[in-house]
Parts: sequence; structure tokens; C-alpha cells
Amino acid sequence: MPFSDQHRLVFVAGLHRSGTSPLARCLAAHPQVSGFSGTGVPEDEGQHLQTVYPTGRDHGAQGRFALDPRSHLTEDSPLATAANASQLLAQWTPHWDLTRPVLLEKSPPNLVRLRFLQALFPQASFVVVIRHPVVVALGTKKWARTASWRTLLENWFVAHETFLADAPQIERLHLLKYEQFVADPVGRLADVGCFLDLTGPIPADTVQAQRSSGYQRTWQQWRSSGNLWRRARYRSLCSRFGDRAERFGYDIHDLDRVEPLSVTGRTR
Repeated sequence: MPFSDQHRLVFVAGLHRSGTSPLARCLAAHPQVSGFSGTGVPEDEGQHLQTVYPTGRDHGAQGRFALDPRSHLTEDSPLATAANASQLLAQWTPHWDLTRPVLLEKSPPNLVRLRFLQALFPQASFVVVIRHPVVVALGTKKWARTASWRTLLENWFVAHETFLADAPQIERLHLLKYEQFVADPVGRLADVGCFLDLTGPIPADTVQAQRSSGYQRTWQQWRSSGNLWRRARYRSLCSRFGDRAERFGYDIHDLDRVEPLSVTGRTR
């Protein structure tokens, strides 16, 4: 069965360690949705199954890629052509079950490429996952050992500030905070299912309980550490990023405090 106008594309976006993989697995478990699995590429991300646009690795990999201005792609990119849209579908469709109407692609750099992907696929829907910047930085550090803590956090803010600036241009956009997702997976997945016009519930069995407590302990240990350098690092990061975190509904000191975030996409 070939790709046709009866198929609908859904792109999942959000930085590494933000919850894109568990969300994509839940969505792909719905009988109307097909995602990538068993592809042999990292996390079955579509960015690694195509040759049209650069991957996150080409811009410094996780923890860094958003800091490269070239990673931000929009409808003005010379790559945003009908030919490239056709090439992407040719490269992705062998990995989808085309008997299902909703086809899902998940890659973290999608966060700074929403406008580009929409230019290629104007009818596509976008689901964005956001998680506390400190938790994401702490979770990413083991994969980006040479990146400084300041770099990891700056990458988070540049990526998400780019997203907020691009959001008003996106026709079909749904925002999901990871913390709310794991606290009420059934409810939050129902919201996503409604947004995507899916029939019946999205399975939530694979969603794990809140896993940020270890990061909270680490962050608080920095705050009260007897190591003067570690305490100074904590204060420096809080001073530098505290106000920017508030804009996204996060408290730089208390990782458990989460406030709603409103985005101004055209429809949600």
C-alpha cells in the first residue's frame, strides 16, 4: 500500500531526555498509528533514516545542537522543497505500516525545525514535549560528558526559546509537559488522542512513574554541599537561568514545581 492523501503525519519533538521516546511508544501502540521500530538507528529516530537535512549530530549532538544557528530550519530553508518532501517520504515509508492512517516520526531536533517540517508537509500535526531544564541537563550529561553544565542549560533555553518564537506559525500544535504526562498518563494521552482525532484510548501501560526524584536530590545536594566550588556552581547556574526558567513555568530551585505553559500556535 503506497503513501496517500489518506495518511496523516505526526511529528513528535522535544529535547533528549524530555520524554519523546515514551510518548512515541504510547502513540505507536494505538491501532491507528504507525511509528518506527526495529530500524537499527538510535531510538528509532527519523532523523537518522533520511539524507535530506542534517541530523542533530551534525550540529554538535545532544546537549549542544540548538546552539548552532544552522540547526534552526524554517520554511525559508533552501531544503524546503517539494522534491525533498517526496524524498523524505520515500526514505521513511519503508519503516511505517501504511495500513494505518496516522504515521509518526520522532526526533529531538524537530523542536527547532517545526516550521521547516510544516513547509514540507502542510497538513502535519506536531506534539511537543517539554521537561524541566535542570532535569534534562542532568539526564543529558552522561551522554555529553564534555559539555559544561552552562552549555547544557543554555542549549535547553535556546531550543525552547526558538520553539516559542516559531509556535505562532504552526497550524496544528499540541504542547505536553513531561511532568504532567507521567503524573496523569491516561488523561494527558487522552488529550493527545483528541488532538490527533484518534478513536479509542492510547495505551498508557508503558509509562513509568515519575523518575525525577534522583535529579532533585542531586540538585539539592549541590545547593547544600560542603564543597565550595559545587555550591558556587549551583548559585551561578540559578542566577543565570532562573528568570528564563520561570518563563516556561519552572522553578530553577524546586524541580517539583511545575506551572502550565501556554503557547500561541494557530490551533491546538
